[in-house]
Amino acid sequence: MYAEHGLAFHFETLVDGRSHALLFDFGRTSHAFIRNIDTLKMGFDKLEALALSHGHLDHFGGLVELLKSRREKMPKGIPLYVGEDAFAPSGTGKGPDNVRVTHHLKKEDVEGLGLVDIVEIKDPTPIVPGAYLTGRIEKVTDYEKVDPGRWVRRGDHFEVDNFVGEQSVVLNAKGKGLIVLTGCGHVGIVNTVKHAQKITGIEKVHAIMGGFHLTGAEEERIQRTVADIKAMAPDYIVPMHCTGFEATVVFAKEMPDQFILNTVGTSYIFSEGSLT
Repeated sequence: MYAEHGLAFHFETLVDGRSHALLFDFGRTSHAFIRNIDTLKMGFDKLEALALSHGHLDHFGGLVELLKSRREKMPKGIPLYVGEDAFAPSGTGKGPDNVRVTHHLKKEDVEGLGLVDIVEIKDPTPIVPGAYLTGRIEKVTDYEKVDPGRWVRRGDHFEVDNFVGEQSVVLNAKGKGLIVLTGCGHVGIVNTVKHAQKITGIEKVHAIMGGFHLTGAEEERIQRTVADIKAMAPDYIVPMHCTGFEATVVFAKEMPDQFILNTVGTSYIFSEGSLT
């Protein structure tokens, strides 16, 4: 297995005895992403959808090459779900006139392959049976601020990137509660989970997994985030990717019975019994 600063998930839901598979995010580089797919012997026979959390390289990097290299195995016309700004150039800078573009997935590069049906969403949306994308995530905390100095081009000019289109995945494990799966969580992991609870009407949280975007965060934000997540009483907390070492350590210390240290290639099975 290859590890890199990227994120990619393959998951299956089981609804009424039938499996439904989805790819959510596509790593940073096609080399690592496709190598790991091959190592895991991942099949495409149950694949029903693709979804992208947001338009940053460490999440879309392997997408185009995946489509090219698996065009004979990929179901033609498979939906690719994206949020707003997924194809907009974005980057960092001190102001809108000096932005250094670091991320840009070109829509024409994806559409030009003639394999996927791009579905741009704003609202909570079912993607495969048992799994939903969040749509726009409501910001309700006062401490989860979007990184300053990030910009996205809308129309012919750059605007502050508020990650309005970033998507997370929400599932409801039968008899267990919600599973919330984030890409980066730029809008805040607490905001994301609270939004999942609101749109589903389900308070119980079974697992929170993914990038929590706390790398380099101030200690106060980390402590408040961990305290709010702890108050939600999830059964499992699995920080990944951009959560950062400091925040991961605090989660491990404050939630030792729920904490799982993730590594690349790990499989999780959530069932009516225990996690395996």
